[in-house]
Amino acid sequence: MSTTTRPAAIGETQLPTTDQGRDKTVKHFVLDTNVLLHNSAALYMFDDNEVVIPFTVLEELDKFKSMNDDNGRSAREVIRQLDRLRAKGHLTQGVKWNGHGGRIRVEFAVEDRPKWLKEDVPDNRIIGVAWGLKERGLRTVLITKDINVRLKSDALGIQTEDFEAQKVDSDRLYAGYISLDVPSSIIDTLYEEKLIETHELAPHLIQHTEDGEEIKHELHANQFLILKDPVDESHTGIARRLADTDHAIPIHGPRKPVYGIMARNVQQTMAMDLLLDDEVKLVTLLGAAGTGKTLIALAAGMAKTFTEKRYDKMLVARPIMPMGKDIGYLPGDKDEKLSAWMQPIFDNLSYLLSTRGAGAQHADSKPAEQRIKSMMETGQLVLEPLTYIRGRSIPHQFMIIDEAQNLTPHEVKTIVSRVGEGTKIILTGDVAQIDNPYLDASSNGLSYMIERLKGQAMVGHVTLAKSERSELASIAADKL
Repeated sequence: MSTTTRPAAIGETQLPTTDQGRDKTVKHFVLDTNVLLHNSAALYMFDDNEVVIPFTVLEELDKFKSMNDDNGRSAREVIRQLDRLRAKGHLTQGVKWNGHGGRIRVEFAVEDRPKWLKEDVPDNRIIGVAWGLKERGLRTVLITKDINVRLKSDALGIQTEDFEAQKVDSDRLYAGYISLDVPSSIIDTLYEEKLIETHELAPHLIQHTEDGEEIKHELHANQFLILKDPVDESHTGIARRLADTDHAIPIHGPRKPVYGIMARNVQQTMAMDLLLDDEVKLVTLLGAAGTGKTLIALAAGMAKTFTEKRYDKMLVARPIMPMGKDIGYLPGDKDEKLSAWMQPIFDNLSYLLSTRGAGAQHADSKPAEQRIKSMMETGQLVLEPLTYIRGRSIPHQFMIIDEAQNLTPHEVKTIVSRVGEGTKIILTGDVAQIDNPYLDASSNGLSYMIERLKGQAMVGHVTLAKSERSELASIAADKL
């Protein structure tokens, strides 16, 4: 069938006449720039519908493409993908990409936008594209991670949504452990036989809510079990299901301090068990301020690297996502800027290397600051912003990524895919303290990784619940 076209008016995209009817039935997803920067593959995540790229988005991608961060990489990738599509047809008329009906096209903002969108700024032009499509009677959805853009669009009667493709339910995020009421005989068997078959726990994995709803819990690899005797509250046990097996083993926690640190609660005991297990290659620790996630990760890393010599070096990295001024505004050269930015890590290391932390068996006459400097000079300890990790292969290292809640799912994938043979990687974070304006508790990379990798044989997770920093810190985390 022929596809005749007529000349398009200014501000109007002319589509082939054979697709005019289709335009009335499919959804038209207008993508904001931040969606494509968040995930460059978003172009192809709307099945057989129409993906509309406002011309303003192309202009914004052009500004980002020269940057050396993840935004720059995403911008370049989107531009390359659009250029490939351009070779197949006219982007302003729409190019099919999946052989079924999915199509991508570039659209201009209409000239006669509502008076509320008259100010010539990128957000208004992008909203103007969605408004123009809606006014033409097309089923239009504006996809953006900018809350204010969603509010403005909604006020104009435009259907608008966040980018949901990589979101998880933060209210039901995998905790890494489950509490079960079991007969005392099961707890006794666990410690007498040093294991328990998981099928013996199956009846107790079915629980009921106050509304009578039945919930059947799935027992994942490396998931912990807090076993409680309902008859005797003091009769309890902790177990972990071993990967690729049908049994769980008892967990006691280290009998001696790990670089001066002893677990102070059940969750810290679980976390330490994962951190010290060389078979578990990736550990995620989630928790509010003061729960000890960074401190125990550093303690385990120092024990494994400096005492046991299991790893060649310990690498600690944080994303450059400040609450105030960026690292570029800090005084000094790169090392001096980094020193200020990594101060929370230095504080924890100083404590672990002090007599109060590690104790006499690890402390010597030198101040903790000098010992940290010496470790860094010899290459045993490496502190870096994440910017310098991408693109590398990292073998035989104990690697800690702090403040991982500020990373996108794509960034987390990029980082973990850098892990080489013999490396163990730890990601810590608090989803209640996200500084990235386009991420939340459901869409950040740490939450996404926890939910997607649960049950993998070499992956473990624990959500730390109780603040152990100080009584005041615990009150602040709880009440403020």
